[in-house]
Amino acid sequence: MIRQHTFAAIDFESAGAARGKTDVPVQIGMAMWTTDSGHHRPFVSFIRADRPITWAAQKVHGIGSADLADAPAFMTLWPEIKSTLGGNVVVAHGHGTEKRYLRAFPAHGFEPWVDTLLLARAAWPDLPSHALGDLCNHFQLSSKVSELTPGKTWHDALYDATASLVLLEYLIDTLKLSNSPLDVLIHPDTSDWHRIRRT
Repeated sequence: MIRQHTFAAIDFESAGAARGKTDVPVQIGMAMWTTDSGHHRPFVSFIRADRPITWAAQKVHGIGSADLADAPAFMTLWPEIKSTLGGNVVVAHGHGTEKRYLRAFPAHGFEPWVDTLLLARAAWPDLPSHALGDLCNHFQLSSKVSELTPGKTWHDALYDATASLVLLEYLIDTLKLSNSPLDVLIHPDTSDWHRIRRT
């Protein structure tokens, strides 16, 4: 059942796409949540990058070269990543980026994954936007995210990771899913959303 699991969210901010360059992470945020213990164990760190942050990316997240001056290398964060994600249900909003960056650790074994973007499309297919910020604003969840991450805002990796957990908590509570099997979160039915998109 869902209430028996620990959910660990992860989010990355990146250096931005540049021609001929592989995008790299410059910040990681992680947080945990259970139905019994609530939100706990926040973690955030800048990540040393081997190339400059693009102007477009810096405009989005506000992270500059000075922020990375003393940042650790990505690989050195493995113990923290493993202790947070290992053995738990991994959560992200649109998990493609997070899965891609975690390939730096071959055979890490983190699973199962819950994608709150897919969950939102399944639960509320009629909403005009399923972007994380728009969902949290629509359901008046942003103030709770801010309380859990004082001094931070959207496109900070910890803020966004926490927001995905707050959204997940809201969805589980609203739809009364705590006693449902975990599979309803892992494989949501987004057919109504796809039907609406086609019309």
